[in-house]
Amino acid sequence: MNTSTGSITPWRTFGWLLRREYWEHKGGFFWAPIWAGGISLLLTFFGLVLAEVTARRVFHPGSEALKGVHINGIDLGSITAQMTPEALVQVSNSLAASSASAMLWPMLVLGFVVFFYALGSLYDERRDRSVLFWKSLPLSDRDSVLSKVATALVVGPLIATVVGVVSMIAYVVMIGGFVLLHGGNPFQLLWSPGAYFMIVSMALAALPIYILWALPSVGWLMLCSAWAKSKPFLWAIMLPVFAGVFLTWFDWMSSMELGSTWFWREVVGHLLGGAFPGTWMRGLDVGAIESMMNFELGSSLSAMYSVLGRIDLWVGAVAGVAMIFAAIRLRSRRDDV
Repeated sequence: MNTSTGSITPWRTFGWLLRREYWEHKGGFFWAPIWAGGISLLLTFFGLVLAEVTARRVFHPGSEALKGVHINGIDLGSITAQMTPEALVQVSNSLAASSASAMLWPMLVLGFVVFFYALGSLYDERRDRSVLFWKSLPLSDRDSVLSKVATALVVGPLIATVVGVVSMIAYVVMIGGFVLLHGGNPFQLLWSPGAYFMIVSMALAALPIYILWALPSVGWLMLCSAWAKSKPFLWAIMLPVFAGVFLTWFDWMSSMELGSTWFWREVVGHLLGGAFPGTWMRGLDVGAIESMMNFELGSSLSAMYSVLGRIDLWVGAVAGVAMIFAAIRLRSRRDDV
């Protein structure tokens, strides 16, 4: 049998490393966002059922409150018939914007998954001694660490975004059934293809920003994971927090006109909270946020990518790359806890 190794390219090897990380942590990166989206939809369904039961008790047949009302206390058909086309578009866009809330739970869970995945990525393999097996293979420490970085910053967010979009679609179908129950036209009130296209486009366009913003957080957590001999969680939390307390106590940064508040926000907050999607928006002004919500893709993307002009984003990204490089060096030298 002729075995050729010519087809085993570095990219193919890296692809297998990504598959390994995904299958070992499928519960966090795949099932956790699905469960989060399912729970959010279940709570929405219970809310609609509760609202329906309450309305039927209050507006029961023959009650004074039901006089002049056609069906189930609210006749959406007659209400929309009296609305202008412009008002219908505004209502449709508002309902489309509310559907984006179904994406929040999967993305919130993603933040916790990335945080604890990065924190345990290099420590756990030393603790269970599996690092010895992986080092016995023709795999470099660089590729092994970078596959974990790519899983945390690319694979996980992409899966969570897809799950969020599916959750949004399910949310729209659920609300459409409620509208139909009350005599309304779901296509007239909910069908806003431009708005939904904008929401999905913005979610996908935010991925590169998330990667840059989360780099220092993932880099710091992986550095602690590679360095700590025990309890990497405590080291990852205590070191920046104690540094912040120390600087606040002595107020050493006041001479640089920064103050301890800057350190808590830009260093502690970024290192420990950067893994959570959407935290990069904290520096945007009100005008930029309003532009992102106007359902015009061009101006929305322009407002979103204005964050790329912030110096803290790039300084944090460079610091994240440096910490990832340090984690690679530590992994090459250590194989025990």
